[in-house]
Amino acid sequence: MPSQRVIYLHGFASSPQSRKAQFFAEKLRNEGFAVEVPDLAAGDFEHLTISGQLVIAERLVAAGPAVVIGSSMGGYLAALCAARHPDQVRKVILLAPAFGFHEIWRKELGQEKLEAWRKNGTMPTFHYGEGREMPLAFGLMEDAERFEPFPEIRQPGLIFHGVDDPLVPIAQSRSYAANRPNIRLLEFKSGHELTDVLDDMWLAAREFVLGGGL
Repeated sequence: MPSQRVIYLHGFASSPQSRKAQFFAEKLRNEGFAVEVPDLAAGDFEHLTISGQLVIAERLVAAGPAVVIGSSMGGYLAALCAARHPDQVRKVILLAPAFGFHEIWRKELGQEKLEAWRKNGTMPTFHYGEGREMPLAFGLMEDAERFEPFPEIRQPGLIFHGVDDPLVPIAQSRSYAANRPNIRLLEFKSGHELTDVLDDMWLAAREFVLGGGL
């Protein structure tokens, strides 16, 4: 049997109240799991970093073995956490994981916007959880550069990714899963949010979490 604890890591500029977080938390609790959905910004979105978020995730993992689920940036964090704590993270489920986070943002923003962000110190960024623009410090990029783009997950892993994802290329998940027999990739006719395929994802996630492996 899998661990009875599940940790859900929400995406960038999101919150524990996100639609996907609440959906999976409710479904898993109905199956008897204890589900924790931390605020990865810890109330300080402006100074958000990969390191800071990882500390929050690792603190929860240290409390006992768990299945870790992560969405987008949270998926990248889940992979980092799993790679660093193979004995505590039993299985991972990644929703459109933002592997190569630093490079994705570098390409998306371009050199001019990056330099402006660096010079100004902060950049106005829309926070979906708050429903408004909030300042985000450049320290996020400086910190993110320290981490490996594709963490080595050795546990059983399940990846959900939309074929029409405009933010995180599905090619990254395809390449990652192709080289790792412990990772299974399920592709959906969807975009980055994957909120239109929640029920389909849940069917696969339930079987994966309750079953013995892939």
